[in-house]
Amino acid sequence: MAAEAFRILIADDVHPVLMDRLQLLPGVEIDYQPHIPAENIGEAMRTANGLVIRTKCQITGAMMAAAPGLRWIARAGAGLDNIDEGAASALGITLFNAPEGNRDAVGEHVIGMLLTLFNKLHTAHREVINGVWQREANRGVELMGKTVGLIGYGNNGRATAQKLSGFGVKVLAYDKYLSGYGDAYATEAGMERLFESCDVLSLHLPLTTESRGMIDADYLGRFEKPIYLINAARGELVRLKDLALAIDKAQVTGACLDVLENEKTGLLSPEEKALYQRLADTGRVLFSPHVAGWTVESYRKISEVLAGKISTWRA
Repeated sequence: MAAEAFRILIADDVHPVLMDRLQLLPGVEIDYQPHIPAENIGEAMRTANGLVIRTKCQITGAMMAAAPGLRWIARAGAGLDNIDEGAASALGITLFNAPEGNRDAVGEHVIGMLLTLFNKLHTAHREVINGVWQREANRGVELMGKTVGLIGYGNNGRATAQKLSGFGVKVLAYDKYLSGYGDAYATEAGMERLFESCDVLSLHLPLTTESRGMIDADYLGRFEKPIYLINAARGELVRLKDLALAIDKAQVTGACLDVLENEKTGLLSPEEKALYQRLADTGRVLFSPHVAGWTVESYRKISEVLAGKISTWRA
């Protein structure tokens, strides 16, 4: 009797290389449903042995418990915050992610946003195309000589440090969960040293119960000089009301935000709309739509990384 197929549900858009490589595994059956509505994923995964997702929905413990054959979940991205990790562990479900696939994209995006903000390219561009020629008002500042602090020194933090190495900056890295991680690109440092020294602070943290909302008024008020803040990690790390207040107080000179507390911009409350507009009106905040890790190249790399991890698990 033939062995029952190992069914893999792919519930979001992924690069074709992932399917090509998974189909080489013996006994695998691919159910590719990239356009499945989020509310239907729970039902579709009941008979799955493997699940591939991106950010379409939260995978809850109840959803996993209702899928008795589920052996693993693969997230086509860096974070796992849309999966109940505790429930997965309790149910013996292996989790895969692919921070190696988009680390270079994130590092480049962080530096691109920072240089844009430092040199006021976002405002200068709008002015020039509207016939306004203001050189003095668009005088920039240089990155060289600044101290950049990185909170989190995993894949994305390390890639950012490597890419900063040619700019003549000092890079300090703090990671609560690592030790002995200083390298040629960053000096290991305690949080107090970052509070004392930083000109720029860049976040490279996963979203956890502990990290949610950690960048608040108290935290921003502890820096000894005004900083630039970069968040290309998770929007919920930063309390935007407190960031706006810190900008008003000149505790924060400017911010680069690839992620927001609420990214459903079509469903913002009046208060959220007013807050986002308040930040935008400062001219000191640069936004992008959660695309730091989403380049043409990372789209493929993420799938290649996942394919490798899944294939090793099956070996």
